[in-house]
Amino acid sequence: MTTPSPDGSPLDTLLLRTFVAVVDHGSFAAAADRLALTPSAISGHIRRLEHLTQASLLLRTTRRLELTQAGETLYSYGRNILELEREARARLRGTPLSGRLRLGASEDFASAWLPRVLQRFQREHPAATLELKVGITAELLRQQERGRLDLVFGKRCQRIEEDGELLWEEPLAWAFAKDRSLSLKETLPLALFPESCVYREAAVEALGRSGHSWRVVFESSSLAGCLAAARAGFALTVITYRQCEEGLRLLGQDEGLPELPRARFYAFVAKPNPAAARLIEAARHAGSLNAAAVARPA
Repeated sequence: MTTPSPDGSPLDTLLLRTFVAVVDHGSFAAAADRLALTPSAISGHIRRLEHLTQASLLLRTTRRLELTQAGETLYSYGRNILELEREARARLRGTPLSGRLRLGASEDFASAWLPRVLQRFQREHPAATLELKVGITAELLRQQERGRLDLVFGKRCQRIEEDGELLWEEPLAWAFAKDRSLSLKETLPLALFPESCVYREAAVEALGRSGHSWRVVFESSSLAGCLAAARAGFALTVITYRQCEEGLRLLGQDEGLPELPRARFYAFVAKPNPAAARLIEAARHAGSLNAAAVARPA
């Protein structure tokens, strides 16, 4: 599927898919992993797309990629073009899926992205039935190993070489009440998920490296609970940029707190099947809609 550019030349969907992958995953290397291409091939695709559009699409700095104004415009249109192509392919596949799929999802995935996933999946496959278990990624994967879950949507703060399929990644940040001050000279109060949560591990490891003293004053397996504690000024918590809500402010190195890693969201499949593949496709789409631009808040 192609669409004409202003000078009449068609926009190749292969090049658009590469460009969108670079934006969604934050780097040429990550896009290369996702598309099973070499980084040089990714660079070549971007150069060809910039030549075709006669516009600079990406600005590269030492720390990150940023979209130009033309890049933001093409990203928005490119997502729509690729989405239309996917929907057309889905409609041509034939009979909608049916049967039951046992699904596990981390709590933050379930609250932030799962509604979009379910909406898209149900629209295309109304005869399918889903059974959902929400929990910490490590525990969900243990249940999957015991044969209790078919598909798990979870997260890691490091790239993994196991059977997980990378969907997208986002930066982590410290969050605290917007209207309250936080003293770094005192022991930092933390609101965290229970042990084995990757957000908790990232926070503890970062504070350990920086030498800050800390203690957990609020523990909850609910993202809403941790956000409430932070919004009240009761404790500092860790979230992705797109989980920031009204009443919260994001803190980082500029405020004297240690840098946090990126959260990487994965799909783990016990046994490949069409229903799981369609849900993964819907999850990737939902994540890409939430990922704004490559440029992140400072």
